[in-house]
Amino acid sequence: MDWNDSSKSSDSLQWIGEDEEEVNSNTVPFHSSSNFNTHEASTSAGPHSSLFSYFVGMGFSKNMVVKAIKENGEGNTNAILETLLTYSMIEKSPSECELIPYDTDSSESKMDDLDQLSDISSCLGDEETIEHLSDREKKFLQLMDMGFPIDDASSALEKCGPDTSIMELMDFISAAQIGKIHNPQLHPILDENKPGSSNFHTTPDKKRKKLFEAEERWQKKVDSWRRRQKESYKERKKSLLHEDEETVRVPKPMKGFGLPNMQMTVFNRKIPSEAIGPPFFYFENVALAPKGVWDTISRFLYDIQPEFVDSVYFCAAARKRGYIHNLPIQNRFPLQPIPPLTIQDTFPLSKKWWPSWDKRTKFNCLNTCTASAKLTERIKKALESWDGEPHPKTQKYILFECKKWNLVWVGKNRAAPLDPEEIEVLMGFPKHHTRGGGTSRTERFRSLGNSFQVDTVAFHLSVLKKMFPHGISVLSLFSGIGGAEVALHRLGIPLKNVVSVEISNVNRNILQSWWDQTNQKGNLIHVADVQKLSIDRLEELIKSLGGFDLIIGGSPCNNLTGSNRVSRDGLQGEQSILFYEYFRVLNDVKFLMGKV
Repeated sequence: MDWNDSSKSSDSLQWIGEDEEEVNSNTVPFHSSSNFNTHEASTSAGPHSSLFSYFVGMGFSKNMVVKAIKENGEGNTNAILETLLTYSMIEKSPSECELIPYDTDSSESKMDDLDQLSDISSCLGDEETIEHLSDREKKFLQLMDMGFPIDDASSALEKCGPDTSIMELMDFISAAQIGKIHNPQLHPILDENKPGSSNFHTTPDKKRKKLFEAEERWQKKVDSWRRRQKESYKERKKSLLHEDEETVRVPKPMKGFGLPNMQMTVFNRKIPSEAIGPPFFYFENVALAPKGVWDTISRFLYDIQPEFVDSVYFCAAARKRGYIHNLPIQNRFPLQPIPPLTIQDTFPLSKKWWPSWDKRTKFNCLNTCTASAKLTERIKKALESWDGEPHPKTQKYILFECKKWNLVWVGKNRAAPLDPEEIEVLMGFPKHHTRGGGTSRTERFRSLGNSFQVDTVAFHLSVLKKMFPHGISVLSLFSGIGGAEVALHRLGIPLKNVVSVEISNVNRNILQSWWDQTNQKGNLIHVADVQKLSIDRLEELIKSLGGFDLIIGGSPCNNLTGSNRVSRDGLQGEQSILFYEYFRVLNDVKFLMGKV
């Protein structure tokens, strides 16, 4: 996972995150354009407030207008109107024609979605499509299509009423415009030859022709919208049906093959003979990957069933990951001491300032943006406007932002983002781990974004302690800041040899610094590029080190994470395709060590 410093604010950092579900999330967010005064939320459309007023005057809600203007820009009134009409259709009949989200994480809900799709098909008929629009909305759109200015169309409907015919509305607008033309103080003289100007001196025949043409355009738009909805319905249904063909499904909750202090469930887990270790292997990546990704990974890694685990059971933060490995699953044990499992126990100083209405006990996945100073200042001002407990609407807004950005309470009415040291604690690293190598704050966040959650991984690797009491040789692919090495060290397994394959110079410096500070006695060998780790180079390493006991790593998840809407291309993406390098190296090592 890599960071993208895409924020406009200098104090806001962004990395590509997962499509993670929120922990304890039952709030509905306010629109990001909302500002909070003493008693209620108010919105503004910016400098062109007249545009905002026109649409609000038509009967659209303020929040809906702000959202439509933000999406389409202030210069495209037709696009704004079409967006508002679409919102209005959805809002008016949510139970009859509910839109199904395209990113459904729950595999159990797929059949329910198919049932919903069958019901939705009845919402796409000719009559239903048009009936969702009111007479006022239909006529307003027709007047806009005919070229009348938005303010004139709105004024005509306001004064004449929605029951007035289109012809009468046209006459009203024409008369009003003629009056303005004769009074230059009210309106400048229209240039009939200027593109975009309306000719208000048309004859009745021309009016009827114009009306007919506008109605034709209107019908074409309705037909086009209907076709898009039907195609969307068909594609969604096809997608859901294909998802049923997947063999690997992400369970809920994600508890893997067992958790600390939990009775082991009996699993029918089969490891093919050609995959039995040593060497042992351990592969990690995001659990909520695009459809078919885990099927492909499993197929390449000897058809071994993934173990899906949420790190929320090992620390105070969620981190949903899938692991494919050939390690035993009996007699595991957790790292000691057991880390705190709630926010307040992890950061006890926050208890003093934690409001009673913030019920969070866990953080969401630690792969979201770092909140800006502007956001935390808005939260502070929103709370300071209330003498006592804030209004429920204000609470909902603040809780949404706190969950989204993983904010902690650090003072009266003050919420702040986690700093690198706090993230290190949650991820199971020693404090100041990412300061090694002279890295900047930005680089520290980026490095933590690439890391394992140490306690979770250590629980899986704990079975190796009895097997390798005198030390272990590790080939660490995509090793990042050394999450696997830290886990093995904390388990008390000596690191005899570690070949760390990591392209980031910053991450290599962090691992080297930790290696030196912990007085490791073994060999640490750095390799910059996994694609240059040829079979000849592997053969040299195996001969000099005597082979590898463990091959561990997690290939980049940039093209797998749910928040990456630009290049979520699965295992064919530019970064995530490196999974096949993990498979290649694993096969080469097994071949060279005579295991195949």
